[in-house]
Amino acid sequence: MAALTITSIHRVLGARVDGVDLAAPMDETTFRRIHDAFQEYSVLVFPNQRLTDEQQMAFTTRFGPLEKTIRSIGQEHRLHENMVDLSNVDPKAEQSLMDWSDRRMQYQSGNQLWHTDSSFKPVPAMASLLSGREVPPVGGETEYVSMRHAWATLPAETQRRLEGRVVVHSILYSRSTIAKGLFDPEHEAELPPVRQALVRANPHNGRKSIYIGSHAWYIEGLPYEESRRLLDDLLAHTTRPECVYQHRWAQWDLVMWDNRCVLHRGLPWDAARYKRVMRRTTLAGEGPTADPPLATRTPTWDGIIPQGVGV
Repeated sequence: MAALTITSIHRVLGARVDGVDLAAPMDETTFRRIHDAFQEYSVLVFPNQRLTDEQQMAFTTRFGPLEKTIRSIGQEHRLHENMVDLSNVDPKAEQSLMDWSDRRMQYQSGNQLWHTDSSFKPVPAMASLLSGREVPPVGGETEYVSMRHAWATLPAETQRRLEGRVVVHSILYSRSTIAKGLFDPEHEAELPPVRQALVRANPHNGRKSIYIGSHAWYIEGLPYEESRRLLDDLLAHTTRPECVYQHRWAQWDLVMWDNRCVLHRGLPWDAARYKRVMRRTTLAGEGPTADPPLATRTPTWDGIIPQGVGV
């Protein structure tokens, strides 16, 4: 195999990693180069990595412990608890394809919103690794933007305004913007809102980023409408077209990204016609970003405005 090479793929974020077989044993020197590139570029693309689920989990655990996925709509428990199945193949109907009218695909359509994985959990995810097992010939791309670049390009006055702020995140909020009733009541009770710092720093290099996305519901200490305007403005600033890296999937690509400082979204494809089978492993985060935990409250999803927040 050729020597390991790491090549930038976008002016803001992302690098392509060639000359490594992630299914084979990896020496410490090679791993450290990949680890350091991840801290620097935030998104790494590994072409032509024909990984089994076990091999993907083994490579992921070189970076740290795996995160267990939440119980979600259509989850059939066919895979390991640390492996997420992102697919439009219906395991209950002789491998037929599910289109976007299927409730399970409506839930998956939340991935088309700009988000960072697991920000709705008390300890949000550190990184995600997505393997393209079967990809459509058209559509289904994944787009990435840097929340670190977004922070660095904010006016100093805005940065001062954001420092020390806390944002409440909720997957019930984000999915409520797509469709009602995607969670059963007992499932909703398992997913209370959580507090996350609005500004985070990478522990390896100290570089700061804003921390937002579709699960970001409101900013504590601000009137709700003002809070929503600020979050929307920050998202628009982060996702300016010139800041977006769009990854066009080839079969057996593995893409790894830093959830601490990267937003991503999937683009639609003709799900009734083309199969798309992806497998995701997720690295657990280092700890909470904001303490103490949010006091228990019952969200008001019909009106969106949460109880106890100024209007």
